[in-house]
Amino acid sequence: MARPPLPIGTWGNIRTKQLGPNRHCARARYRDHDGKTRDVEATDTTGPAAIRALKIKLRDRVTPNDDEITRETHVSTLATIWLAEIVAEERVSPQTISRYEISVRVSIVPALGLLRIREAGAGRIDKFLRKVAVDRPSAARGAKVVLGQMFALAVRRGALTTNPVRETSRLPNPRKNVVALKHEQLESVRSAIRNWQQPTLGKSGPRPTGDLADIIDLLLATGARIGEVLAVRWQDIDLAAQRPTLTISGTIVYLKSKGFFRQDWTKSDAGFRTIFLPQFAVAMLMARKVTAASNLNDAIFASRRGTWLSPQNVRRQWRQARTDTGLEWVTPHTFRKTVATLIDSEADADSAAAQLGHASKEITKKHYIVKPALAPDSSQILERLGADRPTDALDRRDRGRRRAA
Repeated sequence: MARPPLPIGTWGNIRTKQLGPNRHCARARYRDHDGKTRDVEATDTTGPAAIRALKIKLRDRVTPNDDEITRETHVSTLATIWLAEIVAEERVSPQTISRYEISVRVSIVPALGLLRIREAGAGRIDKFLRKVAVDRPSAARGAKVVLGQMFALAVRRGALTTNPVRETSRLPNPRKNVVALKHEQLESVRSAIRNWQQPTLGKSGPRPTGDLADIIDLLLATGARIGEVLAVRWQDIDLAAQRPTLTISGTIVYLKSKGFFRQDWTKSDAGFRTIFLPQFAVAMLMARKVTAASNLNDAIFASRRGTWLSPQNVRRQWRQARTDTGLEWVTPHTFRKTVATLIDSEADADSAAAQLGHASKEITKKHYIVKPALAPDSSQILERLGADRPTDALDRRDRGRRRAA
């Protein structure tokens, strides 16, 4: 009767042999996860030491492969191979790949790059992520996404049996209160921009244009993201229609190899939308149309050289304008939240989500609308809990006076 095979992931009897002075070998048959049984050996200065070394080797055994990724591969090499793979697949947008590259270069490689894959266990990765999260929580979350995909590749190539990133703890994600602008605060915003645009003695650099005020007006008129507003072209608006419209069909993105350029699609499918414009935005756009200089991009908001405006430059201008105004908490995204909150209060969350280009109103309600959750009306049910209390206000005062006497 044939001897039954070893169970997957187990080994047979360990044999030892002296190879020379202070050199012993321990050997065993091991059945790998591909079903093949192979000889595994380890050497050390004594027989017991060789057995201990072999048991460690068997414990950490991974099925051999002919791939370039093994347990001995450095984490930095794994990152390079993974990045090359996702670029070749062409399923991830260039700007997302750029963010991944920054995470690898700035966070992952300096801290973990010299480790071998087998050394990068869940505990070590968890400690790294938590250290990054102390000062840069968003960078830590980004690094966790990248590491998760890198080590998933190592698992697929047979270098690991499990992904250690899955065993790390959940990173802190503090909930931020949604804050929108009130009417008087909007007036302060516009006043701050007017003051910033005024020529001032001693102010260096070129005189500010009127772009910032118009950009913020269009942010408030549409609820669009700043990159979407800066990507709007004259061909995307219809001011002659009975109800003038603006179509959001792209956004401004940055790639190291190309700089800032217009991406001809939005962040999501729901982001491709046509918006009806309020009259204050129509008036602003018509005034710009009269004085606008032509540019090759047909951009409504173009730089002095006729190129696309950078969202970072617009944010920098707004930071300058809001200095010492008490509006330091206001960002371009605040205008987006202001739009969502107003539409929700006057219409509903579905309308707010459609205006902002969200596929689900749940995202809009959670992150963009300033509004407490409304509990169902259970006041009549709860009235039973006060059944033994006096209902007449005069009776309550009389009882209070009697107790005082």
